[in-house]
Amino acid sequence: MASYKALVKDVIKKADVLLEVIDSRFPDETRNSEVEREIIRLNKPFIIVINKSDLVSREKLEKTKARLSRIAPVIFVSSKDRSGTTMLRHQILASAAIKAGIKGQDILVGTLGYPNVGKSSVINGVTGRHRASTSPVSGHTKGVQHVDAGSRIMFIDTPGVIPFDEKDEYLQGLLGIKDETHLKDKVGVALKIIEKMLAENKVALESFYSIKIEDETSYDALELIGKQCNFLQKKGEVDETRTATRVINDWQNGLLLI
Repeated sequence: MASYKALVKDVIKKADVLLEVIDSRFPDETRNSEVEREIIRLNKPFIIVINKSDLVSREKLEKTKARLSRIAPVIFVSSKDRSGTTMLRHQILASAAIKAGIKGQDILVGTLGYPNVGKSSVINGVTGRHRASTSPVSGHTKGVQHVDAGSRIMFIDTPGVIPFDEKDEYLQGLLGIKDETHLKDKVGVALKIIEKMLAENKVALESFYSIKIEDETSYDALELIGKQCNFLQKKGEVDETRTATRVINDWQNGLLLI
């Protein structure tokens, strides 16, 4: 953690413009107030990039933007279809122009964010080609990489770090920091995902798994999904672990929308 903080401070110090990349499904959980305070302290322009914007409703995006725009310019990006990347490029140039001495020079853009929020994918979206290495596995970016995006923009791609309590694998599962192969309590994580879906988009959950949920609990919903997927054991009981694995993979692969 100490080395990560040193790396972050170094990137903030060197960069002309900073991007804080957050997950649209968890905007507050994937923000880092300590990083934001350091950026503001050094008087560096920064942009909040809400990535994976295709995974939430437009209404939710606009509410998040209204809240976060008080802190910094906010841009929606979907690495999946590359929407928002041209707007992000323009905002980078606009933010750099505000800073004295940057006009007409190359712009060094630092990208910061938690693991698996899609920092490298955002960079690739802006450059228009696969220049920053990406992977669905958290921690894929191992060290600082410089990526030339053209039009005077040079990105600094940084590795993520798990800033959460090691014991909080539920949040790590929700954020995709750990995939199902690294989760000890798969059923517990799947129940958290179902709880979130029931609270924010029950219809999408029902539609995706072709089930009807009345007043069932998240556990009851997990059982319904298992039965519908025919994940049954010898005595006809639902295989909870197999069902949980399916739910986790569907969530982390962006198939369940909120």
